[in-house]
Amino acid sequence: MADKVLSDAVQALADLRDRGVIYDGMTVMVGGFGLCGIPEHLIQALRDTGVKEITCVSNNAGVDDWGLGLLLQTRQIKKMISSYVGENAIFEKQFIEGDLEVEFNPQGTLAERIRAGGAGIPAFYTATGYGTLVAEGKETREFDPPLLCAKVNAGTARRRPFVMETSLYADLALIKAHKADPFGNLVYRKTARNFNPMMATAAAFVVAEVDEMVGVGDLDPECIHTPGSYVHRVVNTVSEKRIEQRTTR
Repeated sequence: MADKVLSDAVQALADLRDRGVIYDGMTVMVGGFGLCGIPEHLIQALRDTGVKEITCVSNNAGVDDWGLGLLLQTRQIKKMISSYVGENAIFEKQFIEGDLEVEFNPQGTLAERIRAGGAGIPAFYTATGYGTLVAEGKETREFDPPLLCAKVNAGTARRRPFVMETSLYADLALIKAHKADPFGNLVYRKTARNFNPMMATAAAFVVAEVDEMVGVGDLDPECIHTPGSYVHRVVNTVSEKRIEQRTTR
């Protein structure tokens, strides 16, 4: 069995430039939702590699001084493929000034584009976004909508338009999990099981940052969320639990 466990986040990425995984202009997926379930140490390690012109696929761009906001500070991200970016003033400034390209997606569409990439599906049709800016320049077709019960709804459904969306696949995925064993089997915890599982399937190289390492056989096979066959490296870290929006009286 390959030794997938490395001592820290820096070591986990240290040789990936030489292996061609990390390079200027690469595409990277980064798990998380807000500041929940983000691979915070791996993000910092990626920043320290000095890689530039990154296309980053992530639900959001963190905040000004944490998460992906650290890569925006250093202007290492060229393009964001996201669904929500409203908490980052650096993002806003770079976008308005034309220094950052943005591809917005409805959140469910973004999740499905990633899942489709991991499943080897090049494109799919969705009704979400039809007739809006999201659909501009994209192929549209009409289909009979899926019916909950064909017998009950026979003859009542009208064809409706759908938008074609392409799948997403990355050079590198940085993900966060709660537990891992040495083989790389992963278990996520609560809301942190957001974009992480699907990103683990949709990249050529996957590095997981985890809160707890356990021994081989200690994870119930029925409870593993991401099989270790998808994961190339694992690093055990101590998370800094930051609050995205602190509200007090």
